Amino acid sequence: MKHFLLLPVFLLTSITTWAQTSVSGKVIDNTGKPVAGASVYLDNTLDGGTSDSAGNFKFSTTETGAQTIVATEVGHENAGMPVTINGDLKDITIKMKATARQLEDFVITAGSFEASNNSKTVLTSLDIVTTAGSQADVVKAIQTLPGTQQQGTQTGLFVRGGDASEAAVVVDGMIAQNAFLSTAPGVAARSRFGPFQFKGIAFSSGGYSARYGQALSSVLELNSNDMPDKSTVNLGVNMAGVYASASKLLKKTSFEASAYYNNLQPFYGIAKTNVDFYDVPKGAGGSAKFNWTPNKKGIFKALVNYSQFRSGTRVPEPSDATKTLDFGIKSQNIYGIVSYKQSLKDKWQIFTAGSYSYNQDNVDWSGTGSVSKDDRAQFRGELKNYTTSRLSITAGTEIQHFNYNRTFGGWNTNFAETQIAGYAEADWSAIHWLGIKPGVRYEHSVLLKQDVIMPRLAMGIKSGLHAQFSLAGGMFYQTVDQQYLLAGYRPQMQQAVHYIANYQYMHNDRTLRLEGYYKSYNQLIREYMTTSFNPNQFRVLNPYANPADNSGYGYATGAELFFRDKKSIKNADYWISYSFIDTRRLYKNYLAEAQPDFIANHNLNIVTKYFIEKLQTQINLTYSYASGRPYYNPNNASFMADRTPDFHNLSLNINYLRSIGKWFTVIYAGIDNVTNQKNVFGYRYDAAGNRYEMRPALYRSVFVGINFSLTAFDKDEL
Repeated sequence: MKHFLLLPVFLLTSITTWAQTSVSGKVIDNTGKPVAGASVYLDNTLDGGTSDSAGNFKFSTTETGAQTIVATEVGHENAGMPVTINGDLKDITIKMKATARQLEDFVITAGSFEASNNSKTVLTSLDIVTTAGSQADVVKAIQTLPGTQQQGTQTGLFVRGGDASEAAVVVDGMIAQNAFLSTAPGVAARSRFGPFQFKGIAFSSGGYSARYGQALSSVLELNSNDMPDKSTVNLGVNMAGVYASASKLLKKTSFEASAYYNNLQPFYGIAKTNVDFYDVPKGAGGSAKFNWTPNKKGIFKALVNYSQFRSGTRVPEPSDATKTLDFGIKSQNIYGIVSYKQSLKDKWQIFTAGSYSYNQDNVDWSGTGSVSKDDRAQFRGELKNYTTSRLSITAGTEIQHFNYNRTFGGWNTNFAETQIAGYAEADWSAIHWLGIKPGVRYEHSVLLKQDVIMPRLAMGIKSGLHAQFSLAGGMFYQTVDQQYLLAGYRPQMQQAVHYIANYQYMHNDRTLRLEGYYKSYNQLIREYMTTSFNPNQFRVLNPYANPADNSGYGYATGAELFFRDKKSIKNADYWISYSFIDTRRLYKNYLAEAQPDFIANHNLNIVTKYFIEKLQTQINLTYSYASGRPYYNPNNASFMADRTPDFHNLSLNINYLRSIGKWFTVIYAGIDNVTNQKNVFGYRYDAAGNRYEMRPALYRSVFVGINFSLTAFDKDEL
């Protein structure tokens, strides 16, 4: 199932990279000597690079027309010059004036990773798609970063002790209500997004901006691509489907479209699954996008996406693990986003966006019908003022209205909610070695009749030419999981308070991050009359038989390491991430304060990539480890005291680049779980006390495909 769900975006991300213009040159000081380590970028974009020891720089961009190229470096004053991009730009010379100042501007990094085409960020879009085991899924690749948890039977992003409901996914400033595909119970689904759809991917594992709310743990922020560089066509075929996309670039507008069809009958004909599919997954979908640049500093975007699929899965009976139920699902989803961004006289920037999404899942539970419908309408308006070169102030408002409606047989439950928010945030470089980012957010819930105020603060202190310390913290609120609201519960919002300390060193294509955090949970929902624990997440909730309040609580604390090296070995790149977490909570129907069953105390990821120039081939390996997770054993008097075996996974991915006529071709093959490790994510028990394993849909899988594009891949991009 999970491989079917990843196919549409895997195909998209494997081939849809726009042709980019090359920008190259040299940075020198006022005496003509080269300036090494200068950050060179196009102003108001994410495109840039870093000068080498000889002062040379090179990067790619999708921007065209009149632009401003800027260079910054510690020990030199910022420099810039206008350029016009109508093709590759070469031999640009940027002169920087030396200054006695030893430290320059910087970005506060506590709790935040960014992934974009800016070389100073931690990951890029191609990093994500070439990470073995990621299956070209943004969320799967993010799980190789510190603070996240490996998942095999649950859907979602689990960050620093939080469950899946505590992580928000944001697309162009709009909450993605259905960020993950619908699936059967116990079968993990992938996200709907792939990295090449976006020019910027920012992941915050805590202490995030006041621009966003309703997420106790994390925000994954995705910003869609602007204008493509030129018109192109992409085609793809693999073991389970076909895909096509195209873009047409005009003077001030562009049109993009894509379509796919998948049928996993051939794939599951050779793959051994742990799940019985009586109706193999199959589906289709497409998207359309329109971009318009009315002037040099403004852009309008409109995107619509539609998908549908069906499958039939036999799942264990929740009350008796020896029996199964037929779970047939037909799902359709549509979402659309429009946004407009405009800069005014270099002092102001306005941003407005609106979106609408609709999702419907028709489920057949062994003859009993169930229909789940939900929709969400949103609006965001934001104004940013660049008060001085060292101070900017952002203020905005956000309105969301969403509905959930669920029927099961003759039983119907529903709720509607409207949330109104306002926020303000400043970004202030008080002095050259100190940056401060205070913010505050206000939210009002119509359904809960509640108002909350959330102060937040982040700051950074430079500790050297290439290093800094950062601190972040704040208050975060979120309504309870939709299952409780559908059942009629109306508790107040849950609360989390974050405290984060971070050290980061970046120099010469090497990055080292050390981070520690403490997070307190307050006002969590708790079913206070519970006398027995039911691990079934689809259990019937009844506010009269099992009343609940906000008396739950908990904490999460931990330490994390991230190290990346792109310099030491030619044509090689690797990173190592390690997380330790200590967390406990008393919430929902827990019988005692305990470590949740979705948390492993230790998580390790080792990601390696090597490009063989003579063979035009890249080989990628990822090893992931997680210590055993707790699970509920009714035969053990201690609640959640037992542990599963440790998790191990070794993934291999190979990409071969070549040209076939006018088509630039990528042939790819991947093996997930090369060693066929029999990973277990928990256990369930029957009435007699017998134990049954909770397994992923597949232990090991092999996937092969080929993509064709009229746009060339550059080895340096890999």
